[in-house]
Amino acid sequence: MAKQKTKKGKAAPDTSNELLENPEAIATRLGRGEAFLKENTKLVGGIIGLMILIIAGIVGYQIHKANQNEKAQAEMFQAVYYYEQDSLDFALNGDGVQPGFLNIIDQYGGTDAANLSHFYVGSIYLSQGEFQNAVDHLESFSSSDFFVQAQAFSLTGDAYMELEDPEEAIRFYKKAAAYKTNKYFTPKYLFKLAIAYEEAGDLQQAIDTYGEIESKYTDAYEYTEARKHKARLEGLASN
Repeated sequence: MAKQKTKKGKAAPDTSNELLENPEAIATRLGRGEAFLKENTKLVGGIIGLMILIIAGIVGYQIHKANQNEKAQAEMFQAVYYYEQDSLDFALNGDGVQPGFLNIIDQYGGTDAANLSHFYVGSIYLSQGEFQNAVDHLESFSSSDFFVQAQAFSLTGDAYMELEDPEEAIRFYKKAAAYKTNKYFTPKYLFKLAIAYEEAGDLQQAIDTYGEIESKYTDAYEYTEARKHKARLEGLASN
């Protein structure tokens, strides 16, 4: 290692390895540490105790959350059954014995069950014409599942279309179409996006979106309709 030089150009003594080479220096450092511990026993003990409490709190919260989620999922079973049977009022508010999705959200906020309940509640409100409530709940939902999350984006777009806000609908349809693209659902979301573009008066974007279905998803159910609407809009744009 190069030695440092003083202002006069003389080499300064290298003390970088003093602790390794000088046992007395090590003893001095250790002595200082022991003295600090003796003088600050209460402070050090308090810090250690606080760290233990924080760790215990985190572990306890995780255990509590896991238990709450398990309980919420068990209680949610009946609400899902009512949803599938189209008994939407019971699904939302419960039957007087078993809770509904709204109860799950209120009682078990932050759990996976409450998160999924937002999706169910949003889709129910959308079917009942309560479009702003649908938006509020669907935007509170998030999932890594490629089908459910994309579906939530699409339903949010549907609600905004009903609220006569095609610009917001476009934003959510774009999210749905771009989320983990696949040949089964992406064409449907692109078709909705094209309709929203046309509603917003952006014919060229609508044409391009129909064209994306035409070029990328030739086996999709939406393929034929996309070609037809693309030709119609191209005729309008040329006039």
